[in-house]
Amino acid sequence: MSRTPFPSGSSELPLPSAVYANDHLAAEDRFDHWRTLLGSTHAPMDLCSERADDFRARQRVIGLGDVTVWPAAFPPVLFRRTDRLIRQSDPESYHLTLMLRGSGEAAWRDRTLRTSPGTFHTSDSSRPVEIRSSAEKGRILMIGVEVPKAVLPLPRKLADRAVGLPIRDDQGVGALLTHFLRQLVRNLPEYRLADGPRLGAVVADLTAAVLAQVSNDERALPQHSHRRTTALRVKAFIEQNLGDPALTPSLVAAAHHVSTSHLHRLFRDEGVTVGALIRQRRLARARAELADPRRADEPINVVAARWCLTAAEFSRSFRGAYGMTPSEYRQMAAHRAHGG
Repeated sequence: MSRTPFPSGSSELPLPSAVYANDHLAAEDRFDHWRTLLGSTHAPMDLCSERADDFRARQRVIGLGDVTVWPAAFPPVLFRRTDRLIRQSDPESYHLTLMLRGSGEAAWRDRTLRTSPGTFHTSDSSRPVEIRSSAEKGRILMIGVEVPKAVLPLPRKLADRAVGLPIRDDQGVGALLTHFLRQLVRNLPEYRLADGPRLGAVVADLTAAVLAQVSNDERALPQHSHRRTTALRVKAFIEQNLGDPALTPSLVAAAHHVSTSHLHRLFRDEGVTVGALIRQRRLARARAELADPRRADEPINVVAARWCLTAAEFSRSFRGAYGMTPSEYRQMAAHRAHGG
């Protein structure tokens, strides 16, 4: 087991995160280690696997206040959550699995759900279930989400109805949750301890929105969840259209069937205007391309134009955002890439 080290300054503490791996254990001990680990990060389960004699698994547990996100990689396995285990211990939480590689089948008393990349798997720690996972090659790759029922902003009966229903991870709110989870895991070192509760609230809101959507009752979401979900939809739309010179707050508002004034009110809580967000994200895209060695010979004004920025505007805005000119940043990035 290895844990992420924390720096001394409290304002610089990273998100609570621990990595658990069993490579260091004897082959015959690895499966029992994994079973015990899942019992603490999810809920007690009966597990069996054809690979139990040498079960190499890895899991990162990320704490976001009350919500937990855990990316994991492991061989095919059969999970059983029984009435006996529920009576023994029930964290009373909803679980979502984003499958990145592999497939599975979850069976409840009243329904069965096949899952694979493209479909979320949902479960309820208070309900018996059998989950069988498989992978043609290598290990299952997934991102798990645990949201306590007490903090999910959705009526319990509605959330319960949604468990076991197929949820696409590339459409609607499911696509927003997929993007958010992938980005969270990919950019984990960038987040600080103070970001945890806010990120956890976003995950809880998106989870509630996904369950409400699949139940065809999005009206049950509280107003603050609607606002957060709409803001994430807007951000995703902006990200997908940064190269369009016609991208303006008015176009964004029209695409989401709201007035421009409503859009500005929506982003008041985000601490940035829509226009400023568009400029920030275009600068960030251009900055990434300046550091890309494959584009080292591309003129800076061409990079700027691709993200709808004039050369003069780009230089001024870049210096204001990053404290150096675009050419200075490119030189610094090249120097670092060559081990300088």
